[in-house]
Amino acid sequence: MAELSGWLTNNPAWLAMALILIALTESLAVAGLIVPGVALLFMTALLAAQAGMPMINTLLWAALGAVIGDTLSFWLGQKFQGRLHSVWPFNRYPGILGRGEVFFRQHGGKSVFIGRFVGPLRPVIPLVAGAFHMSARRFLAFNLTSALAWAPVYVLPGFLVGSAMAEDVTLPPLFYTLLTISLLCLALVYALVMRIQWGLHSNSEPYQRLQKWMAGHPDTLEFWRSFTSQRPNQSGEFPLASATLALAATALFLIWSLLTLATGLLDPLDQQVSEFFLTLRHPLFDPPMLVLSLLGDPWLMLLTTLIAALVFWLRGYYAAALHVGLATATTIVVIWALKEGFAVNRPAVVSQPPGTAAYPSGHAAGITVICGLAASFIAREWPARKRWAIYLAFALPMVMVALSRIYLGVHWFTDVVGGLLLGLAICGFTRTSFSRYDRTALKTDTLTRVALFLWLTLVIAYIGLIWEWTLVRYAPVPG
Repeated sequence: MAELSGWLTNNPAWLAMALILIALTESLAVAGLIVPGVALLFMTALLAAQAGMPMINTLLWAALGAVIGDTLSFWLGQKFQGRLHSVWPFNRYPGILGRGEVFFRQHGGKSVFIGRFVGPLRPVIPLVAGAFHMSARRFLAFNLTSALAWAPVYVLPGFLVGSAMAEDVTLPPLFYTLLTISLLCLALVYALVMRIQWGLHSNSEPYQRLQKWMAGHPDTLEFWRSFTSQRPNQSGEFPLASATLALAATALFLIWSLLTLATGLLDPLDQQVSEFFLTLRHPLFDPPMLVLSLLGDPWLMLLTTLIAALVFWLRGYYAAALHVGLATATTIVVIWALKEGFAVNRPAVVSQPPGTAAYPSGHAAGITVICGLAASFIAREWPARKRWAIYLAFALPMVMVALSRIYLGVHWFTDVVGGLLLGLAICGFTRTSFSRYDRTALKTDTLTRVALFLWLTLVIAYIGLIWEWTLVRYAPVPG
């Protein structure tokens, strides 16, 4: 292994080619069903880490291969449209193609993104998308974004193991215990969501299966009923999606925190991302990034919570008001405790960096809790099949505020990822708890519109009041 790693260190092009070809084959129609791509990617990423290939390079080569593989499958689907069922191996195993077609009809363009993470569907969905006349531009958008999200999931485990082996990292005693628990939680979520059927609303297959199992046991049935919403015009719905989000986000936050704080394996990634964003600093980009960063300021988060809770309270939604307040209070307390406990130093690239520790990012966690809860309250009033659009719209400010903190040089990449995951976990637990009090549909009224206008006015006033000080505070250090 040492000789192979040494040879690859001197010949990195072979490693890059291997990553591209394996990821391409894993995503290619038919071939992806036969080749053990996950195992090969794990081993290749392990060798890449031991050979000294940067983590970002490893992820990008794998993502490139995945994009090419899906693009070829899409082209094949266009070429054989109308004749796929007569082509080997689909003429002998029609069920493979049939599942892909059903999935594509259910989820449309989103299936290209979702299918990337579902083993049996991964090589089939792009083929079906091409055969079903999906526009090439729309397919390319889903193809690129899904590949960038897919690469860390499938490549990072092998890369981190290889890094640990190369550096002989000494891990704390509880590392493996917490890691095992977190991985088991993620395995449960994966089995529930991906291997059965995507979708956790009341009409989905995993929801109905779990409901049937719960009904067969008195204790679990009582638990199910206690968290089920009791809206008069609905039969009631258990917050399975919220509970799954809470479980998955907590598990991912634990894993990310262990890797960030206990191993140091992500330090090179932090440095590379920080250096990349440092090259982007420009007077033209600074103002919008400063505005985005200020949107995540703790004082604005408190102001937003106060206005939202007050509106809920005045309109008689007392449980909603309390849950919004408790979610914000929990975020503040947890962030303070983690920052004090971990005491991670911030990057030293601005004139007056914040005095608190870096991990996790309070801005990223705060904006995630606020936007996540807002999206959940709004999406609850929409049909289940259209809720994704609301969540996608509110996800944009979460990501942009997080990126602004890296751009300004006051957080590491691992800080903002940790903040986002922590915020999602708090959102999931809050919505799960609120479900038992969800008895009345939420509707906008004059008070809501006035409060929204007041909030916007106060945000503009706040930004204007501290703008000059912010320019000085976040000015980059010369040299």
